Amino acid sequence: MTSADFDGSENGSCGGGPFGRLLRWLKAVQVMWWGKVVEAAREAKKLGEDDPRRIVHSFKVGLALTLVSLFYYYRPLYDGFGVNAMWAVLTVVVVFEFSVGATLGKGINRMLATLLAGALAVGVHHISTLWGGEVGEPILIAFFVFVVAASVTFMRFFPALKARYDYGLIIFILTFCLVSVSGYRETEVLDMAHKRLSTIAIGSCTPIMVCLCICPVWIGVDLQNLVAGNMEKLGDFMEGFGFEYFDIKEDGLSLSDGKSFLQRYKSVLSSKTLEETMANLARWEPGHGGFKFFHPWEMYLNVGTQTRQCAYKIEALNTYLNTEIQAPAEIRIKIQDPCIHICTETGKALKELAAALKEMTLSSSADHDHIAHSKAAAESLKSLLKRGIWEDANLLETIPSVAVASLLIEVVACVEKIAEAVHELASVAHFKTTEQPQLLQQQPVLSEESHVAITIDHNSTEGMPENRSSDGNIY
Repeated sequence: MTSADFDGSENGSCGGGPFGRLLRWLKAVQVMWWGKVVEAAREAKKLGEDDPRRIVHSFKVGLALTLVSLFYYYRPLYDGFGVNAMWAVLTVVVVFEFSVGATLGKGINRMLATLLAGALAVGVHHISTLWGGEVGEPILIAFFVFVVAASVTFMRFFPALKARYDYGLIIFILTFCLVSVSGYRETEVLDMAHKRLSTIAIGSCTPIMVCLCICPVWIGVDLQNLVAGNMEKLGDFMEGFGFEYFDIKEDGLSLSDGKSFLQRYKSVLSSKTLEETMANLARWEPGHGGFKFFHPWEMYLNVGTQTRQCAYKIEALNTYLNTEIQAPAEIRIKIQDPCIHICTETGKALKELAAALKEMTLSSSADHDHIAHSKAAAESLKSLLKRGIWEDANLLETIPSVAVASLLIEVVACVEKIAEAVHELASVAHFKTTEQPQLLQQQPVLSEESHVAITIDHNSTEGMPENRSSDGNIY
């Protein structure tokens, strides 16, 4: 065997042997885990950039847990509560939520449920002790546990209770069972219930105070922005749909800004559950900013419902952009002008309403004009359809255009209902009304074809000033 063959066999054994395979596997694992770490870091960075409030919320949770942990670290406090101090720590973890409304809802539910269930459990313990004796006490306790647990569990099925007090009902069952059952072996039931109520109250109040005092996140504001943002998405679609459907271009480019507006409205279709959850949590929040006590949050749900009804019509309109059966251009051009006018005016009206809702101000004429113009265009479109302008055309080819025209007429009615819902909300919530000065509204606008008659008095002296009337005449 030559030296070259010996070197080759040695290198091959090192590269293909168990040790070599182990090295390659370790390198592959290292590269794989490093890639996952980099991907997780990028995702964390994106989450923080999308909503910096998430980073602040994380620090607030850490601060609240640190404050409550002092009951365990500080000896005088620990002597007062003992191991029950751990209930305060657990309560902070469970109660602290992202928004003020969610934190208040959970905190108040937990405190009230603990108070009521603890009092009821102490009463059950005394009744069982007095009436049951050694034999009947466990039977009575088991009976009361069964009745209370079954009754409260059935109450959770009521929609009104489940929406706002479901967490409290669960804590009621938990606290009642813990106090009543553990009281069978404990002699100081009242002291145990007192300590548990005190620690849970401390654990509930701590996150509430931290959440309210440090960069509070108001879910009512998020609800308002969500409803307004949904209207904006529909407005973007309507403004671009007309140009996209009729393929109107300027300098070879489509007037609709890209294709993203075709997809943004889809999130409106599935926003019902989120809006209802946010409205239920917003009811727990105190007055802040332009939101007073007993703000009509349920009326935002009405606006959201009308917006989704409009989104369903828009979803149907979107199907005609990519349908296999397209009407010829000579057919579509007959309804082009009123359809584009409807799309433009309804889009502007929706954006005006969204801006007014965000700013909690409502102009007396900003959206009325656009809706009036869209209704006039809809009437013009109806008259075109009634005249039978496609009598000589193929029926199959006219169906898509007729369907689009009918849907646009229905969209106008939906936008009008949205405006009515927003105006009703504005009146009940006392939004600020911004009105234009009357002088600016009454000024006539002269077109290029307008003529102004001028009369000159030859008897007037040269030095006298000219007097101009309001209609433009000099006399």
